[in-house]
Amino acid sequence: MAADRRANWLKGVLDLLVLASLREGESYGYEIAKTLADGGFGQIKGGTLYPVLNRLEEAGLLAAEFRAAERGPGRRYYRLTDQGRETLAEQSELWLAFGESVRAMLTKGMRS
Repeated sequence: MAADRRANWLKGVLDLLVLASLREGESYGYEIAKTLADGGFGQIKGGTLYPVLNRLEEAGLLAAEFRAAERGPGRRYYRLTDQGRETLAEQSELWLAFGESVRAMLTKGMRS
């Protein structure tokens, strides 16, 4: 039950987390998933991540470029567009304010 709840919370913020994972520069799907896992969000499977990447690209928030590799399969690299950076900044502020409201309500009346 706790895992289901956590999955629902993640679903609500995954787009924003993907944008944030690209703040420092371009990356490809596996590395984005690894960044999210290293951030404490668990393993995000390709069947969840790639539709998010496609949706963000279609919305103009990401740009993507396929690059052939010398060895192994090529990779699709994603980077934030200017619109993606603006959206990340705006949505981050909103999410942080929401998180503070949740924290205030959950800790109201609790002893330290």
